[in-house]
Amino acid sequence: MKPPAKALVTLAKLAVSVGILVLLLRSQDLSSLQADLLAVKLDMLALAVLLLFVQTFVLCHRWILILRAINVPLDWLPGWRILMVSTFFNQVLPAGGDAVRIWMLRRHGVQWSPTISSIVADRFLALLALGAVILAGMPFLLQRISDSSLLFAIIIVLVIACFGLIALLTLDRWPPRIIAALPAGIVQFTMLVRAPLAAEGRGTLMAAAVIIHLITVAACYVLATGLDAPLSPLDAFVLVPLVILSSAVPISIGGWGVREGAMVAALALAGIASDKALAISVLLGLGGLIVGLFGGLVWLIAPERANFSADEARGIAKPADVTPI
Repeated sequence: MKPPAKALVTLAKLAVSVGILVLLLRSQDLSSLQADLLAVKLDMLALAVLLLFVQTFVLCHRWILILRAINVPLDWLPGWRILMVSTFFNQVLPAGGDAVRIWMLRRHGVQWSPTISSIVADRFLALLALGAVILAGMPFLLQRISDSSLLFAIIIVLVIACFGLIALLTLDRWPPRIIAALPAGIVQFTMLVRAPLAAEGRGTLMAAAVIIHLITVAACYVLATGLDAPLSPLDAFVLVPLVILSSAVPISIGGWGVREGAMVAALALAGIASDKALAISVLLGLGGLIVGLFGGLVWLIAPERANFSADEARGIAKPADVTPI
């Protein structure tokens, strides 16, 4: 993607984030929202931030398992350092985290293909685990949705996802003639994702991927408790994954705006007032910012920083824009 196109995409994402936030804030009592944000119990806020920090270790573990599955040796501490630094750059630069992550991994001697493959597989497996969590909560979700059209849409998405997963896991058993008829990019992507799923530690890998989402669920529940919002653990388990899925759509800056809108809509199904739901989402985002700032401290002492060049990092990241997945 050329620099002008990147700038336009960034501006569009910024417009989405700002636009949704403005619409939400216009419909809220700002004094009530401010009171909620200031009245949050500090011990609960600290616990939520701690959970998000612990989440980085599980994120690193998942990524290390993926790297090992594609025969890339990377020690745990350098992997965690790279992940934390990328978290920081994701906060300060749109999509900057991936560029720095690629650059730092390349500094450890990892070749292009496995570098980008590990990031693509990491994202896809995160989405796969999120689908499993949503599916587990589906029986409880159905009881909370009265809108038949919304219910139908959710069921259709889950059915398509299930068929997609079955196709992914059984592709190697398909007739060669059918596989040859598929686009090369799809076959390449499928084989890439199947490698970690077929590896020896796939059970641990999927467990880590699920735990990552459950930590976000727990952080939201803790924040709701700190705001005296009547969110039960079951409601958090059922509804928060829908928010995670919505904010994962790459149409905003860091999920801001989309996450807040989804949180208000989802928690309304549990009877949570919109100002409380918005406060929970804002505090969750601020918790992510705090963890990202810690990643900035890691960057200051990272050995790779001595050789960092912004121009070189951008140059290394350019092939990622055109690499088929």
